[in-house]
Amino acid sequence: MTSILTNNGAMVALQTLQSVNNNLTDAQNEISTGKRVGSASDNAAVWAISKTMESDIAGFNAISEALAVGEATVSVASAGAEQIVETLTEIKELIVSAQSENVDHNKIQDAIDAKNEQVASIIGAAQFNGTNLLAADVDGNGSTSMGVLASLDRVGATGAPTATEITVVTVDFQTSIDLPTNLTAISDSTTAATALAEIEGFLILAIDGAAQLGADASRLTDQGEFVSKLTDAMKMGVSSMTDTNMEEASARLKALQTQQQLAVQSLSIANSAPESIMTLFR
Repeated sequence: MTSILTNNGAMVALQTLQSVNNNLTDAQNEISTGKRVGSASDNAAVWAISKTMESDIAGFNAISEALAVGEATVSVASAGAEQIVETLTEIKELIVSAQSENVDHNKIQDAIDAKNEQVASIIGAAQFNGTNLLAADVDGNGSTSMGVLASLDRVGATGAPTATEITVVTVDFQTSIDLPTNLTAISDSTTAATALAEIEGFLILAIDGAAQLGADASRLTDQGEFVSKLTDAMKMGVSSMTDTNMEEASARLKALQTQQQLAVQSLSIANSAPESIMTLFR
């Protein structure tokens, strides 16, 4: 039955057109913003997860910066420790040469004193941003170690993250390798023999300390690489949940544009249907 008061066909066509227009608007928003889930109204569960992960990603970015600073601090101390090993080796060579009776022991001691000052200078200068892992007091506040933020650990979807640190302990060359105080001054072959045993002990301490700092630097480097890879993986995860698949969205947009054209034509046909009644009155 055709009615001039109620056009059922036009109402159906109008509803179809409105639905197509809404879908077309959503597709255009996805393409323009690049986000399939850009707000809580799009998908509340996915949006909540993505925001939690994005906050963790921001935290891991800060961790990467902290690890970089920590690695630089340890690397400076490690370079200083290795240089001290080289200097102690040179001192050992001088002491060995003093074992003979027919050498100028005073000249040798003068050279050793210069090397001792060099060791003290290296210990004092091996700091980064005020932190010195070769000194007894690492940061000027009595600390004997340096904590480096290394990770954020979360258990459960709603659990609060826990920060974990890597602790780097000072090797304290300032106390353990105090050459002016603890190394016997050379005046003859007898004192040279005593000094030789002492420098060997200092050399072992320096080598052990340098090895410890090298291991700490390697650990921080490895952790930095892990955090970088973890952050990238988390970004990819958030992207797969919220970002628009541009190929799919562009194909959907084209299909919706076609549907829109057809819906407009259908509505036009439905609106013209009552006009056919006029032929009955001619």
